Amino acid sequence: MGIKERKAREKEQLRQQILSAARELFVNEGYENVSMRKIASKIEYSPTTIYLYFKDKADLLDFVCQETLLKLLNTLEQLKSEISDPVERLKKSGRAYIAFGLKYPQDYKLTFVVRPQFQEGLRLQEGSIGKKVFDYLHEIVSECVRQQIFRQVDIDTTGQVMWSAVHGVTLLLIDFPDFPWTERDKLMDAVIHTTIEGLKA
Repeated sequence: MGIKERKAREKEQLRQQILSAARELFVNEGYENVSMRKIASKIEYSPTTIYLYFKDKADLLDFVCQETLLKLLNTLEQLKSEISDPVERLKKSGRAYIAFGLKYPQDYKLTFVVRPQFQEGLRLQEGSIGKKVFDYLHEIVSECVRQQIFRQVDIDTTGQVMWSAVHGVTLLLIDFPDFPWTERDKLMDAVIHTTIEGLKA
């Protein structure tokens, strides 16, 4: 490995170290209570070093959330290549979405609860990773309507209904783990099944 490649690798490693420290502090102390100085102290670098990689704390939060959304998108895209039937893919995608949130609860809440409070909502600009996640759902719903599996419904509204269902159960399971839930898989399947059945033609 040459000097140029080694420096590039070291730069990326430090960047990831900064993101990991920021993620941990945002989760444990609350985004509003974390400063760039505190993040720098955690990794034993000067704040000036962090500013070489990220312009401010909001930029750091954005990158942390983009990484989470990319991981979620990759999880869903894998199902797209494995399952051709749109209803089955919608069911599996709903399950995968909830499972993702439960596997990475703090990252999920940073992305869908914390960031919208301090930035411009979910930031679904054209071409953004967040927009691609929602477009994935939109595409499946569109195919269900095209194949006349679903009623001729407004696709945007229907996609939002599906997201509301899986997002709601994800947050409830994260925030209220001590609630006497029914068996978790049974609950997840019931929410997804009931929502889909209500949309069928």
